[in-house]
Amino acid sequence: MGSFARKEHQFLAELGLAPRNPGAFACGAWGGSGPVVIAEVVEASAREYEEGMRACYDAAKTWMAIPAPKRGEIVRQIGDALRAKLHHLGRLVSLEMGKILPEGIGEVQEIIDMCDYAVGLSRQLNGSIIPSERPNHMMMEVWNPLGVVGVITAFNFPCAVLGWNACIALVCGNCVVWKGAPTTPLITIAMTKIVASVMERNNLPGSIFTAFCGGAEIGQAISLDTRIPLVSFTGSTKVGLMVQQQVNARFGKCLLELSGNNAIIVMDDADIQLAVRSVLFAAVGTAGQRCTTCRRLLLHESIYRTFLDQLVEVYKQVRIGDPLENGTLLGPLHTPASREAFLKGIQTIRSQGGKILYGGSAIESEGNFVQPTIVEISPAAPVVREELFGPVLYVMKVQNLKEAVEINNSVPQGLSSSIFTRRPDIIFKWIGPHGSDCGIVNVNIPTNGAEIGGAFGGEKATGGGREAGSDSWKQYMRRATCTINYGSELPLAQGINFG
Repeated sequence: MGSFARKEHQFLAELGLAPRNPGAFACGAWGGSGPVVIAEVVEASAREYEEGMRACYDAAKTWMAIPAPKRGEIVRQIGDALRAKLHHLGRLVSLEMGKILPEGIGEVQEIIDMCDYAVGLSRQLNGSIIPSERPNHMMMEVWNPLGVVGVITAFNFPCAVLGWNACIALVCGNCVVWKGAPTTPLITIAMTKIVASVMERNNLPGSIFTAFCGGAEIGQAISLDTRIPLVSFTGSTKVGLMVQQQVNARFGKCLLELSGNNAIIVMDDADIQLAVRSVLFAAVGTAGQRCTTCRRLLLHESIYRTFLDQLVEVYKQVRIGDPLENGTLLGPLHTPASREAFLKGIQTIRSQGGKILYGGSAIESEGNFVQPTIVEISPAAPVVREELFGPVLYVMKVQNLKEAVEINNSVPQGLSSSIFTRRPDIIFKWIGPHGSDCGIVNVNIPTNGAEIGGAFGGEKATGGGREAGSDSWKQYMRRATCTINYGSELPLAQGINFG
């Protein structure tokens, strides 16, 4: 690959990458006999998937028998190995995905943070003691590993979402089989090399962490595989629904992180400068390709024009360009298809009465660059209900909190939401039962940039999954309610007398 000879890409060798890379880490070894993509990565074949899954399934017996704190020690070492390559990995994320370098480094830092979190969690996978109504009986709740967890990730966060799942799954005693996005295979390979090196140093089976580069056929194999009781899928609502149906048909479980259509509400008492900065990051960050990107801006009518004028001014200052260069705020969209979808979306917006206040065009240059775009549009326009995966912000005027909440909740998706206000009564209505119906409900911060300590996920067409912090770990384990009779009598529950 010619780019390996370029000085700015020499760091790739530090991550163990070469001009041509095998794209299957199965049975503890690298291989690949499927199709070749972007002249760099040989994808996994169906045969390699089966061989790798067989070894991963067998390795689960070894891994789940290791005490949880010892598993936590392995995850700690993975975190340290990632920390040593933080800037190289962050640069690779930026190079291959297209997000700006600070965001690329931040994404890798998120996995490191998940490793640290999981280490502590490995000593807190607690069950509970439950009082029994029967004499000389004890009830308790016990958590055991599932076995193998499948993780299918998307291009926009090609390694952070792996961290949400794999770090928790590993300390819970599960092996992991990972299919990275087909358009970010180098990140999949670089991450897997680091994890594999830790397993090897500890004389553990490499199959504990198995990875495949491939397309829909590998994803479908994971969805249909009865050896995988839990599948985490991140992607579109359309594909997520298909994954859910396939997994549910075999009585497996799904964690779905799907589309978002997130709103920020700015009330009349809000800190305008704080809200403007927040909207800029939420709508323009990652070129609008986060599931938590702000796509709808609901402005109180009394501050509508003032806010819009300030927002347009900061949009004019956004530097568009090479995501690896200092000072760039907006890199390219991920693929040419993403650029075409943006242009098609602008046409649809215009046809439905949308007024372009800023941007609305692709930039004629090398790369998939588009302008950050602000659109004035009615909340009733059908396009507002859809997720256009790019830096397009719909602006709407509201009269009061009730109307704002109704618009916020009116779309099929339910991932993230935020309100800007100083009034406690509005804040508590917003986070209460008659407020936002999303899984993430913020106040005076953007819709994106979630911390790992809380459970991440959304409602409705976002899928209902919860990953990362809080008690998300329980989804990666099998709960057993155990009743132990340590006496010599057999009293029955509910006072039943049976002979």
